[in-house]
Amino acid sequence: MLKQLGLVLVLSALLLGLASITMAQNSPPIAPNNSGVNVRDRNPDAMTADQASNTKSDLELTRRIRRAIVKDDSLSTVAHNVKIVSANGTVVLRGPVKTEREKVAIARKAEAIAGADRVDNQLQVENQ
Repeated sequence: MLKQLGLVLVLSALLLGLASITMAQNSPPIAPNNSGVNVRDRNPDAMTADQASNTKSDLELTRRIRRAIVKDDSLSTVAHNVKIVSANGTVVLRGPVKTEREKVAIARKAEAIAGADRVDNQLQVENQ
């Protein structure tokens, strides 16, 4: 009796699992919420990651700024993923953030590392 009950439970769980996989595969894809923001990267004058310098000093500068941003747990995941482009000691910050506070906090971190006169803050607050 217990073996039959166990077998019924296992088969039921298996069928429910297969049904949920099928439903997940048939659901429509969700577009990323930043695809509209990427329009600005089409501007030929906009500095993008492919224009970043690969010199040791610029890579280290970018690494230090990224580490400072990611270590700040008060920042959103969106803020943790801003673009940091370093070239010749100059840093460009680009991408969306959730709030003006995040925009200021990230800029301050970059300025503390690179120097206030070496940071171009192009961060944009979402929905503004």
